[in-house]
Amino acid sequence: MREEIRITTPYITLGQLLKESTIAPTGGMVKIILAEYTVFVNDEREERRGRKLYPGDRVDVEEAGAFIVAKSD
Repeated sequence: MREEIRITTPYITLGQLLKESTIAPTGGMVKIILAEYTVFVNDEREERRGRKLYPGDRVDVEEAGAFIVAKSD
């Protein structure tokens, strides 16, 4: 089961998503998570915290969970 992260903007960055999902409480923790855990965006490994995510994008974080970006109504 994937947790939905709802956005009101056209996109959200991977770093913002990790903070919004409470996996990473700070930007510094985002860097650590991307360095120490495997993160996939749409089944492709990703290490850039600035990666833009759009509605429908899927994010899988090793040992932390799975998320899908959804447009907020």
